[in-house]
Amino acid sequence: MTKYAPLKLHKDGAIALLTFNRPEVYNALDAETVTAALAMVRELQEDPKTKVVVLTGAGKAFISGADIAEMHRKTPAQARAYSELGRTFMSTIEQLSKPVVAAINGFCLGGGMEVALASDIRVASEKARFGLPETILGIIPGWGALPRATCLVGPAVTKELIFTGDIIDAPRALEIGLINQMVAHSDLMTRTMEIAEKICRQSQFAVAQAKAVINASVDEALPDACARETSGFVSCFENKDHEEGMRAFLEKREPRFDSGG
Repeated sequence: MTKYAPLKLHKDGAIALLTFNRPEVYNALDAETVTAALAMVRELQEDPKTKVVVLTGAGKAFISGADIAEMHRKTPAQARAYSELGRTFMSTIEQLSKPVVAAINGFCLGGGMEVALASDIRVASEKARFGLPETILGIIPGWGALPRATCLVGPAVTKELIFTGDIIDAPRALEIGLINQMVAHSDLMTRTMEIAEKICRQSQFAVAQAKAVINASVDEALPDACARETSGFVSCFENKDHEEGMRAFLEKREPRFDSGG
């Protein structure tokens, strides 16, 4: 159990499972929860034993959104501070050198979509539901969901989701490319952990290089992105993992990476 009350942390070898744990409000994100989650993700970044972070929610929801009971009282100045807190959390997930996999077990709305979009890989239960219903509340997302969704599913689909406030099911989310995989609800954590375990077997230095290049490529012109990729490629030859990986290939065995430099 983590020391951060609204969260639960379980470590299984190199995988850190972080659970949003406010099931009585469908894991709605209040400032305390966002602050605690930000601190925990920063700690996991510094933990040399953690190679993959898995995010999920307790009960029937992944994250149902922001805590409206808290948010509706905010002044414009307080709303700005809350937006900046959430943006920092999403950027920290996105920029974490370790892959972040979202195991989406139920409602994934508003702030929950923000967290899912900031994650690297999204695996969803067949029971999951997705939406950006902020306009129903007279607001828009404030943590980066609109630009991230636009990059992931395109402007037309993003506009449909935010303009209508519609909630879509998992098959539709898979169809538009919002999620990577949809699985039976009972298989969600098994499949997510399989993906996480497979990532753990790879060179963590190479995975971190790949994540950095892919993330930067979203905002860069193609020549600049390709140059960044070349720099990452060369950096891999400065790290001993490439020697083990190539030797293992030639010796027809599984590589044994430690990513120690």
